[in-house]
Amino acid sequence: MNIENFIRPNIRALKPYHSARQDYLEGVLLDANENALGSIIEYDDLQLNRYPDPFQHQLRTQLATLNNVNPENVFVGVGSDEVIDILIRIVCTPQKDRILLLEPTYGMYRVAASIHDVFIDSCLLTEDFQIDVDKARDTVTDSTKLIFCCSPNNPTANLLNAEDIRELCSLNTLVVVDEAYIDFAQSPSMVQYLSQYPNLIIMRTLSKAWGLAGIRLGYCLAHPTIISYMMKVKWPYNINSLTSRVALTALRKVDQMKATVQAIIEEREWFRTQLASLPRVQKVYHSDANFILVRTLDANSIYKKLAEHNIIVRNRSSEPRLKECLRITVGTHEENELLLTTWKELFQ
Repeated sequence: MNIENFIRPNIRALKPYHSARQDYLEGVLLDANENALGSIIEYDDLQLNRYPDPFQHQLRTQLATLNNVNPENVFVGVGSDEVIDILIRIVCTPQKDRILLLEPTYGMYRVAASIHDVFIDSCLLTEDFQIDVDKARDTVTDSTKLIFCCSPNNPTANLLNAEDIRELCSLNTLVVVDEAYIDFAQSPSMVQYLSQYPNLIIMRTLSKAWGLAGIRLGYCLAHPTIISYMMKVKWPYNINSLTSRVALTALRKVDQMKATVQAIIEEREWFRTQLASLPRVQKVYHSDANFILVRTLDANSIYKKLAEHNIIVRNRSSEPRLKECLRITVGTHEENELLLTTWKELFQ
């Protein structure tokens, strides 16, 4: 499989912008029109008057070590949303190429494709929220450049069958597996298959298990050729110095992250049993994530009444396969208790 063939011809021919910090990060820096007198504020020992490393060497090295890959396999973006945007940008020609979505799923795949004027095909997940491999295979055409698989899936919370994803990797398209919630699944990542499938791309984020949604940092792991083109088209300094510092500090605290994840998993299982006993609840689905999908009677009413009491959940009932479904994040024990108590009082 020649990965170059997936890249748009104009991107292959692109001469990227060359920024000053690509040449030198240290020295008497008189090349970038920075403020030589320094920043008006201080943060640790960072030189905020200087542009950050455009290649994110430290951060990519740390993430590579964490995932047992090489730095050349790592791209870092402003949240997973930038990763999604760039992947579509480098492989999909507007008004010509297509992406395939396995729905219901994360809404930004569709939004990003629409922004780039790329055609969108949809293949519904099965009733138990797994991939309909035969239907997906039949939907893929010569113009299909990307298949997005969210596993654990948002909003259904379940892992997708790894063997089904591997089946998709046998097709002549790039397969993107969004593992934003994988730490809560207690199941192996698809990263183990990267060397086997050069068309496989794994997306990750620091927003969930690491609790760093506020710094907006996501990344992907992929074949070095794909990473090289992503680096070629990204904005020169897409990851700022503050985000890099916070991320590097957090990534040294793996044990603390794992302890937090375990606490959330334990709370999730208790919360699931409590939700199942609530009035107007029809079904509480299995969860491999830090949220729970609940099928109810009259989701709109429940959603609105909870909001009136300042308890905000996500109403997903307008999406395929999700009629009358609410998505509820696993909060603190006190927050979860409040939701349970309020729900009982409102609908008993």
